[in-house]
Amino acid sequence: MTGLRSAGTALLLTATAITMIARPSHAQHAGDGFLFHAPGGTFGFRGGFAYAMAHSDLFSFVTDQLTIDRSDFSSPTFGAALAIRVAPSNDIVLDVSYANVSRQSEFRDWVDQNDLPIEQTTSLRRIPITLGFRHYITSRGRPIGQFAWIPARRALYVGIAGGMMEYKFHQVGDFIDFKTLNVFPDEFSSQAWTPVAHASAGLDLALGSFTMANIEARYTWARGPMSADFDGFNHIDLSGLAMTAGLTFRVY
Repeated sequence: MTGLRSAGTALLLTATAITMIARPSHAQHAGDGFLFHAPGGTFGFRGGFAYAMAHSDLFSFVTDQLTIDRSDFSSPTFGAALAIRVAPSNDIVLDVSYANVSRQSEFRDWVDQNDLPIEQTTSLRRIPITLGFRHYITSRGRPIGQFAWIPARRALYVGIAGGMMEYKFHQVGDFIDFKTLNVFPDEFSSQAWTPVAHASAGLDLALGSFTMANIEARYTWARGPMSADFDGFNHIDLSGLAMTAGLTFRVY
């Protein structure tokens, strides 16, 4: 619940900040040039940073035993989105994101029989694919007569989406059998698909008639089961908050 409250607060603060940027002004009512009609949609690319919540018991065990912290599961993220305009203020959005991180570590309190560190590599990959709804709080543009449409310089939106996430938690290296205290090499992996949902707030900034810069804050909710390699652990926490920026292109 603490993670959800923190994420909700972050999204609220981000939306408030974006709203301040997007306040109407005289310059906002005219974009850089005009179009013959309103665009039918947009296609965009983005990149940024995805902060992983990492609140499940698996992460508690890993961070307690190994020289790795919850924050080490945060990583750069990249994504793309295709939005289809269904109303002046509403889009249907198909979206895919990718985040992957790999960290070197060793056991905090144990060494091998040669007094050498017991080392391993831990990685986490998340690929959500979603279909969602985006609502623009401010106008995206205005028609001039029957043959022209002027894009706004700024357009603020919020969105929700749901879908499926492909994820993989993987460890390879040397480990300890805590019953015998023997050190052994091994590899553990858990890979599957699980339901995912996200909420977002963003801002489009016109760079020209066809191109926009985009900034967005997004909180993702997801948890997934672990394979037999991680027997005894509950579902892995795949939730996180992402901050991204990118380019979006109007489609006709």
